[in-house]
Amino acid sequence: MKLRFYNRNYVGTHFGGNLYAMIDPFYMLMLMQVLGREYIVWDKESSIEFKKPGRGTVIANFQVADDMIAEIQERTADGDRYLPCYTIDIADCDGEVVARAHKTLYIRRKDDSTVSPIGTS
Repeated sequence: MKLRFYNRNYVGTHFGGNLYAMIDPFYMLMLMQVLGREYIVWDKESSIEFKKPGRGTVIANFQVADDMIAEIQERTADGDRYLPCYTIDIADCDGEVVARAHKTLYIRRKDDSTVSPIGTS
């Protein structure tokens, strides 16, 4: 996200809310796509720690690795809920972390009564 007049605060750095907003939905959306309609995936909790002023362009990277998916499938196989917490670093162009966010998701396999045979649930 580039620093612009509309996302700059009074002291000339990125608004904290904009830093959070740039990372908010991604793990939930990515896991919904990867896991498919047999799973419920919700954002449950989040926090953000501001490390230093965000000036200029900032970036965040998201990865869904095979081991993450395997752990989710294992933890939810019996219908249990799983509450993984993922950490996202927001860094400036020099690679220095300006903020660190923690996202806790709620993930559960749908029971057979909520999974439609044609995938429209």
